[in-house]
Amino acid sequence: MANSFTKRRISTFQMLFKQIGGLLILLGFIMSLPAFVSLIYGEYFSAMGFVISLLICLFIGFYLYKSFDSSPEPLSRHTLIIAALGWLSIAVLCALPFFIIAHITPNDIAQQFVPLGSDYLSSLSYFRDPLHALFESMSAFTTTGLTMAVHEPSVGKGILFYRSLAQWIGGAGFIVLALAVLKQSNVRAAFLLYGSESTGERLKPTIIETARSIWKIYLGLTLFSAIFLFVGTRMILPDYNILENIFDSINHAMTGQSTGGFSTLDDSIAGYQSRSMDMLYLLPMFLGSLSIPFFFKVIFNKQISLFWKDTQTRAIILSCIVGGIILSILLSHSNTISEPYRIGIFQFISAITTTGWQTSDVSIWDSASMLFIVLGAMVVGGSSGATVGGIKIIRVVLIYKGLKWQVNNFFNSANSINVVNFNGKRILPDEMNKELASAATFVFIYLLFVLLSTLATYFLMGEGYTMADALFESASAQGTVGLSTGITNPNMNPFLEIIYILQMWAGRLEIIPILVLLRTIIWGTKPNVE
Repeated sequence: MANSFTKRRISTFQMLFKQIGGLLILLGFIMSLPAFVSLIYGEYFSAMGFVISLLICLFIGFYLYKSFDSSPEPLSRHTLIIAALGWLSIAVLCALPFFIIAHITPNDIAQQFVPLGSDYLSSLSYFRDPLHALFESMSAFTTTGLTMAVHEPSVGKGILFYRSLAQWIGGAGFIVLALAVLKQSNVRAAFLLYGSESTGERLKPTIIETARSIWKIYLGLTLFSAIFLFVGTRMILPDYNILENIFDSINHAMTGQSTGGFSTLDDSIAGYQSRSMDMLYLLPMFLGSLSIPFFFKVIFNKQISLFWKDTQTRAIILSCIVGGIILSILLSHSNTISEPYRIGIFQFISAITTTGWQTSDVSIWDSASMLFIVLGAMVVGGSSGATVGGIKIIRVVLIYKGLKWQVNNFFNSANSINVVNFNGKRILPDEMNKELASAATFVFIYLLFVLLSTLATYFLMGEGYTMADALFESASAQGTVGLSTGITNPNMNPFLEIIYILQMWAGRLEIIPILVLLRTIIWGTKPNVE
């Protein structure tokens, strides 16, 4: 019996290593793009770092894939484990360029990345700490946006592009990209892997076609945002350097569509110092918060009415309007900042879309404003099937509908069946109970993670911060938002940094795959028999 258990566990790990190997091969080829960008800008040490990193990824990837080529195809209970381990492996290997480039780039060369007229040191040096490199990597691929680069422009164009590209790849899903690009011989395995990282909704007859459709739509929206931002910036800031405009627009289009929020500027979008630029950047954030299946139906099926009939989209539109107004009123009442309506609208939309672009120093806000943006936006998030974090707005609407349904049940006759109309579907009582239980369980686990992280943050954060700051930072990491009160910095407690790394990982995968992985490590993948 013990021998059989050992063989089964070995077989499971062989299958996992093969799948992870395929992902690392793809990651290696992706790293060639920032290497090329580094060469364009004459950043030869950065280019060398990317080449070294991609060779390491390709070597490990091909070794794992070829060594375990004959391993069995994954079963349904394996897919969440693949998602959890795959994303962790990608984050670890993705940290290599940050770490290697920081070590091989001479200090005088790194200092050349600092903009003229600035007197600070290059932030590239922070990535010599492997934990900081891993933090930046995890923040990038999970589309969080918290950063160890205190002054972003001082790390070089190659790394800036790499961070944006990582967020863009992570937004639509690395496994979905692998399905779209790499061959998957087993149709059932492809379907299971697709469902581990997405809504599981088919847009085309096959999963491979569905994955490719997702990336076509995602790429099209990103190109639209890049052109929109370039033209808009040219009109609003005609004196802004055109080459910088092109670079900013491409990078911000990727981090906006992925709702990642990394920026090429030192103070995020506040760096433009323009009210009109703030308004310009609202559209990319909003587009990123809507689900890819929604865009598919609107673009290919011409269902324009879904902008109001789709439950998630309608809820996000209303939330952005109402939430932005409420936050603006709270900020106005607190008298802590100037232009509260400009700041309130932008920051609420940035939070609920989990983009994390910042135009205000949140640490000076009053507690009421911070609590509202955490509970009303950062915890909620955007659409399921989009690139956002949070518990997803569809679960919030479902729980609201469920509570209303439960109350109405007390006033129904014994023989009546109270059917719920939800998002264009009629849900029977038994199914509604299951949906409610699933949503409530996830929300409970999610909030428990935030609570535990908040307590850890409170005891491990530096001086000068409050419990409200701790809650804000923890919710930002868990929801992959990226807004910060300043707690996240290169001098933060290493244990707190590890907690945030784990939170970002769990937040991107919606926690359950992480718990499944822990269960597998402890008890294996043998099904429970009662």
